[in-house]
Amino acid sequence: MRFYWLTLGILGVWRITHLLHAEDGPWNVLANLRRSFGAGFVGQMFDCFYCLSLWIALPLGWWLGQSWMERLLLWPSLSGGAILLQRATTKPELGPPAIFVEDPDLAEDKEPGDVLRR
Repeated sequence: MRFYWLTLGILGVWRITHLLHAEDGPWNVLANLRRSFGAGFVGQMFDCFYCLSLWIALPLGWWLGQSWMERLLLWPSLSGGAILLQRATTKPELGPPAIFVEDPDLAEDKEPGDVLRR
């Protein structure tokens, strides 16, 4: 297999997976399609970029590979390349902000009561 086809395969898997996972499409066709799958197996698959990329990479790896071994290795390779590309192009999700509660005993005008020396 040529590096050119591997690169095209990774880009193709990423594009199709991103389209089905995160984009609404014209007239919200893809958003309605995802919504119609509900919370079943297929709906959960469309909610997870990693899972969906595996299923998208399967037929593409089969089509691009020339032997059984190459097809078998291309399947996770195409998915892994698409996942790396997704991670490189997506901002990391920030967790919730830290909760800070000020202790009323440590207010600026009061001296803390648990000090050893005054």
